[in-house]
Amino acid sequence: MRRTPELAEANVVREQCADGGFVLRSPRPLQQTAPHVTAWIDRWADERPDSVMLAERDGDTWRTLTWRRARDDARAIGQALVDRGLSFERPVLILSGNGIDHALMTFGAMMVGVPVVPTSVAYSLTSTDFAQLKHIVELVTPGMIFAADAAFERAYSALDLEGIEVVDKAAFERLRNTAPGASFDAAAARVDPDTVAKILMTSGSTDRPKGVLTTHRMLTANQQSLAQAWPFVERSPPVLVDWLPWSHTFGGSHNLNLVLRNGGTMYIDDGRPTPALFDRTVANLKDVAPTIQFNVPAGYAMLVRALETDAALAENFFSRIEAIFYAAAALPQDIWDRLDAVAKKTLGHRVWLTTAWGSTETSPLVTSAHFALERAGNIGLPVPGCELAFVPNGNKLELRVRGPNVTPGYHRDAAKTAAAFDEDGFYRIGDAGKLVDPNDPSAGVQFDGRVAEDFKLLTGTWVNVAEVRTQSLSAAGGLLSNAVVTGHDRDDVGLLAWLDPTADGDSVRAELKRRLASAGSGTSRRVARVLLLRTPPQLDAGEITDKGYVNASAVLRNRAEEVEALYADDPGDDVILI
Repeated sequence: MRRTPELAEANVVREQCADGGFVLRSPRPLQQTAPHVTAWIDRWADERPDSVMLAERDGDTWRTLTWRRARDDARAIGQALVDRGLSFERPVLILSGNGIDHALMTFGAMMVGVPVVPTSVAYSLTSTDFAQLKHIVELVTPGMIFAADAAFERAYSALDLEGIEVVDKAAFERLRNTAPGASFDAAAARVDPDTVAKILMTSGSTDRPKGVLTTHRMLTANQQSLAQAWPFVERSPPVLVDWLPWSHTFGGSHNLNLVLRNGGTMYIDDGRPTPALFDRTVANLKDVAPTIQFNVPAGYAMLVRALETDAALAENFFSRIEAIFYAAAALPQDIWDRLDAVAKKTLGHRVWLTTAWGSTETSPLVTSAHFALERAGNIGLPVPGCELAFVPNGNKLELRVRGPNVTPGYHRDAAKTAAAFDEDGFYRIGDAGKLVDPNDPSAGVQFDGRVAEDFKLLTGTWVNVAEVRTQSLSAAGGLLSNAVVTGHDRDDVGLLAWLDPTADGDSVRAELKRRLASAGSGTSRRVARVLLLRTPPQLDAGEITDKGYVNASAVLRNRAEEVEALYADDPGDDVILI
């Protein structure tokens, strides 16, 4: 038995198109949305002034921020930004990771119509050449840069800071002590649904990062759509323990705004799904029981292992959980099955496992699997307000999106903006999809990979890259942390893969060979060879984001020699032949 919270009925309207494609939309209209994001803060500061909005680790305790204090501090910061003449042309660039001060800077800027530009901390702390960060500064021309601590000084030294105010911890405290006045009120009154709330930088994995214009309308419409699909979030304000970066749409637009819209609480997880930091996540989840858990598949691979071996963690984690949600990549079926099993062992029943689909440009929600699922892969149905078009494109149906949640375009890039939309105003998201049941659209949509990602073998057989990758990671059963599918114009399918950090010992290669041998059938679905990569995916080379998402095209482009070694007539010892 799977226990699910209160959800909207799964139904959809299908409209057939002349080109053989079709459009899906929800039969429920989008209800009225808030005029801007900070209206949520005003509401809860009045209704729940002393309740905790945000909490972050301060040693062994939590530093907390109440709704009333959030509004007061944000108003003060907003006035300080008005005093400095910041604007759409001179926004606030945020280098710091998730934190209370980061949030207050964001809220203060949004209150007075100044966009924030949150950047991946990896661009400042991990990068060796700072090329991505330099590009972002040139693109958005910030009037202010905020970073919480001295760790960012190395990045500052690489930037041209002429005309840019740098705000550190001490300077931030001075901003918080500004008294809001008439100029704050005037600026706040000008903020409307079409005001740009933030400029989100895409990962830049195949090119320099693009700045996605993200309006208040996009963000408030998206949260209204989610509330109509998930009615339980209004009945029970969500409590999150969340690490997902606010520089990305998943963490910053979806999760943080879920808390803002519904008066919940976010405990900012200072851990990460990495061997060095995951113990912090475990400690935080032992301390605070979430009502909804959000993560990427790499995070769940580590979490399920911890839940299986730590009964105290499992007891607390599942004590009030209503939903376990994954996104950003496909969840291997073995991880899904293990989460099911540990939930049932702990609670006596399974919990609701679900997902959704979208992108930075759609802020991010387009579809939601707001119904019970038994397997990974179903990305759900269009939420209220969204139209999802299926357009024939080669051997696939290309997905395109239209709705109030879709970006007006890319910052200072008219050419890329024009190319991103078709003649009917649908955003070309680049993914493909198909109906789970062709005779019943309400059964949901199956993600079918990237339109340009699939390839043909020399036999002329198409390879569904997304299917092969997910199938292979599931079959590996935790031995692989990630993989990229190869085989374009080759005789068979291969993998460039990374071993999971916990997978060691002489028997790993033989066991991996055994497991992959039983996965898939036919040349287009069966992996015939694997090369285990010795170096991790590289940030500066665009191979990975700080969420752990690996960009296949960048890996294949940068590691052409490894691909050749994988397919050599006399492959070396690093290649596993299956």
